[in-house]
Amino acid sequence: MQLRAKVVVVTGGGSGIGAAMARRFAAEGAEAVVVADLDQDRAARVAEEVGRHGAFGLAARTDVGAEPEVRALAGQALARFGRIDLFCSNAGVAFGRGLEASAADWQRAWTVNLLAHVHAANAVLPAMLERGEGYLLQTCSAAGLLTNPGDAPYTVSKHAAVGFAEWLAVTYGDRNIKVSALCPQGVRTPMLLGGLEQGDPAAWAVAAAGALLEPEQVADAVVEGLAAERFLILPHPEVATHLQRKAANPDRWLAGVRRMVAGAARQRPAGGAVEAGR
Repeated sequence: MQLRAKVVVVTGGGSGIGAAMARRFAAEGAEAVVVADLDQDRAARVAEEVGRHGAFGLAARTDVGAEPEVRALAGQALARFGRIDLFCSNAGVAFGRGLEASAADWQRAWTVNLLAHVHAANAVLPAMLERGEGYLLQTCSAAGLLTNPGDAPYTVSKHAAVGFAEWLAVTYGDRNIKVSALCPQGVRTPMLLGGLEQGDPAAWAVAAAGALLEPEQVADAVVEGLAAERFLILPHPEVATHLQRKAANPDRWLAGVRRMVAGAARQRPAGGAVEAGR
């Protein structure tokens, strides 16, 4: 997919990866970028930046965990522009907790990190199928392919998100619906940086796993991956190597992750956990 003259919706678009994608899509010549975020003010600021890049920027306050709000978001875009070419389901939450995570933590992770993708597909697929084309980009994280040792709800919900993206690609790929799963490792977003500052073990495990990318670098990888219509978009190429090693010898891979976690624990400061949007 080329972004020129396309209508794009980005959830979690008020900061981090979502904001970087919105700006980059506009720079690539998108006709319109709808910036959806739980924080209306942040969405509005990014939509204004989109406008300065020459695209029509529209801000929409949206709780992606609420199906009626996702349907309303899609309906607003369809009513305004007549189509949605690309829907980027990007919003996410993390907690930095293992078995001590509460039932509410698990429910929130499940709702935002998985069901938001389901809500988006239900909202946009009918019109895409009627037109005979469409693209779904789902931010699933490298944790969905590998693991995040310090965050059980995040890891499990992101694995489910990858599984759902695969199911969509199998089910609708022959009907000209493209699907990509964006799976970055460490990115300098408010979610990760806040965790590092507070000594969140999940954040420190991510930092120990490899280089931290800027959100703009992830946006670059997204544009390249969309152009190639690649299912897995991996801004950190080493994730592909880790995935191959995990498949070839799971026991050895798990032992390596344990060693990495132990090393990260010796380096991180004391502190609490965080919960934040992507």
